[in-house]
Parts: sequence; C-alpha cells; structure tokens
Amino acid sequence: MLFWLFMLEDTASDREFMAAALAEAHRAAERGEVPVGAVLVFDNRIIARAGNRTIAECDPTAHAEIVVLRAAAKMLENYRLLGSILYVTIEPCAMCCGAMIQARIARLVYGADDLKGGAVRSCFSVLDHPQLNHRVAVTSGVLADDSAAILKTFFSAKR
Repeated sequence: MLFWLFMLEDTASDREFMAAALAEAHRAAERGEVPVGAVLVFDNRIIARAGNRTIAECDPTAHAEIVVLRAAAKMLENYRLLGSILYVTIEPCAMCCGAMIQARIARLVYGADDLKGGAVRSCFSVLDHPQLNHRVAVTSGVLADDSAAILKTFFSAKR
C-alpha cells in the first residue's frame, strides 16, 4: 500500500506551489509563529494560503493546514475539497492528516519530514490506514532543504 502512496514524482508546478507555501512560512516566522506554510490548489490555482496562527489566535488547531482547509471550504462553499492539492512545508501532524481525510483532499505535497510528529510516515502513517474510507496521494521532499532550513533558523534563534 505504501508504494503507490509515495511513488508520485514532483513536478515544476509542485515546486512553484511549494515556493508559495514557503513564502507563507516566512510570513509566519516574521509574526513569531513556528514557520510552517501551506497553500491549497484547485484547478491549478491557489485558492487559499496561510502560515501557522496558533499563537496569534491562541488556538492549538490553527496549524497552517487547518487554516487553509477552512478558508478553501468557505471559498468553495463545500466542506469536501475533492480534486484539491495541499502543499505544506513540513510533514503534517495527526490532526492535520485527519482533517485532510475529512476534506477528501486528493493529494498532499510536503517539503521536509517531521521526525518528531509527522503523521504521514515519520511517526505515524495516518493517510494510508487500511480502515479509512479515503486515501490521499502523497509526494514528499519537494523543496525539503528550504523547508527544513527555515525551521532550523527559527528554532536556532529561539535558543
């Protein structure tokens, strides 16, 4: 099962959309948030973008992915985001993976692995659990070095 989930290759458009997610991560860092950025693409255009907002909104669920899913659902006036692609700078956590499944995201593209909390493959494998009724195709490692670098820089400055 994992083979098909991770066999997708990245494309030039994947790198372009991931660069937009990285720009959101930089904006989050400027606000003092953990620098994670996300964009949601539908019909080959960005319809929602955000960085983490957990501190600003005093909300533990305001991860970039959740904020983007909420905004996209409102824009499309549908809680099902069929056919959409989520780009995020770091491997999503279990909460965000669960939200992707509920939203019926078609594909996830992420940058760096999260060895401490990633729920796609690093710590857990939420998206390919055999009992779930929806599968999300995954492409990992797109602009991974850039995604990891912004986090490393941010946390180095905090220490």
